[in-house]
Amino acid sequence: MSDTQASLFAQLCDILEEQFDIDAAEVRMESTLREDLDIDSIDAVNLMIELKRFTQRKLTPADFNHVRTVADVIDVVQQVQDSE
Repeated sequence: MSDTQASLFAQLCDILEEQFDIDAAEVRMESTLREDLDIDSIDAVNLMIELKRFTQRKLTPADFNHVRTVADVIDVVQQVQDSE
């Protein structure tokens, strides 16, 4: 995991803990949002809003169409950051 990915992972864990009461120690890169972390579609929208605040980047629902795991979230955020 690169330094950027590690930083994004740490920030994502903070968001999950603060906003969704998910124990950050339980979050892994391979954790699935729905099955492992119990993030439903409404929670996913809220997560996207929190990520927008954190990254100060424009994130759209289309960016998250294929997101299933924590690693997927980090990949999308990194791609959006790299593209702007």
